[in-house]
Order: sequence, then C-alpha cells, then structure tokens
Amino acid sequence: MFTGIIEELGKIASLEKSADGAKIRISAKIVTDGTNEGDSIAVNGVCLTALEIKKDSFSADVSEETLQKSTIFQLKTGAKVNLERAVTPTTRLGGHIVQGHVDSRGKFISATQSGDFWTVRVSFPREIGQYLVYKGSISVEGISLTIAALENEYFEIAVIPKTWELTNLSTLKSGNEVNLEADVIAKYVERILLYGKAQSEPVTMEKLQKLGFL
Repeated sequence: MFTGIIEELGKIASLEKSADGAKIRISAKIVTDGTNEGDSIAVNGVCLTALEIKKDSFSADVSEETLQKSTIFQLKTGAKVNLERAVTPTTRLGGHIVQGHVDSRGKFISATQSGDFWTVRVSFPREIGQYLVYKGSISVEGISLTIAALENEYFEIAVIPKTWELTNLSTLKSGNEVNLEADVIAKYVERILLYGKAQSEPVTMEKLQKLGFL
C-alpha cells in the first residue's frame, strides 16, 4: 500500500520485453535505501516487486497483465518515473490510500500555469467515471491528487509547485497516456451495494404468505 506522495523521480535504465512480460531496471537513490528484495515500490503508480537492489538502482519483473493495463509498456530508456516505497505502520498518510493497482489509462490533455501553480486536465475512460467525485481523491501516475473540477469525460487537478517539480507531470505532453487509480473506498462501496442488491430475494405472493402476511 502507498500514499501517493512521491519520494523520488527515477529514470528508466533499461526495459527488456519478452513474450509474457518485461523486466525493467530503474536508476534511483532514495527509494533503494532500506529496501530489501521482495519489497514493493510504486513506479508511476504501478506496484512492482523490487529485485537486484543496488545503491543507485533496482529491477522489477512486469507481468503481461500489468503491461496491458498500465503505461509501463510505453516507457523508453531515460524516461522519468515517479517512485514511492510502500508505507510502514509509522508512515504519515499524507495523501490517500493507494494500492498501486492501476484501474485504467487516461490521457493528459493540458497543463495551464497560473503564477507558480498549474491546472492539469486529464481525460478518463467511462468505466471509472462512477468512482470520481468533486474534491475526491485520484491517483495519477502514482501521485495522490484532489479533483478540482469534474466533467463527463475529464477532470482537472490543481498542482502545487513542489509536486510539479518532484514528479513527471512537467514532462507530459498532450495525448500522453497516464496511469489512473480511483479511490479504493469508492470501489468497496459500489461492491457492497451491488452485492447486496444481487442477494436480495424478490417479494412474491408465496413469500408473503409464508411470512404470515396473507
């Protein structure tokens, strides 16, 4: 689990694709500190298992499912990626609960500067629209952000100077795809409601009679 507070901007050192996935190596110095093999690191919001850890880099295996769901397959050598180590029991939850399980890919539309701040517009696919709410949380490229404006096909987020400086948002171009993860609480609420509805028995004359109403 993560909080969406990016610790470091790493770089893709290599990405080797195979028939059933890929192996990625990332240059980094902060997130490798205290990290052991098997620990989780979020890369652009994708939870990966750290392997072959060195002081200045780590590797990770990427499944075919992850390649299809996220933007990992589009990364090139030298690309900047947002990195965050998994939370610990003593970590401050400065963002929101981020699982590192990408729901879908959206598209970066634009970034408009106003003073030191930026307003970023991102389009989203229909299948995650029901999880988005005004002033609610959204993870974009692994960054915990708040929806400042919401329309049927896109949302806007207000980005502070620190986030613009420390993440890869400043490197995105119009049309670039981004990883999106909706708030997990919204997904659980939906499941509870749908499951409860599916389990409800229809009211019939026979049931009413059995309960003594007729």
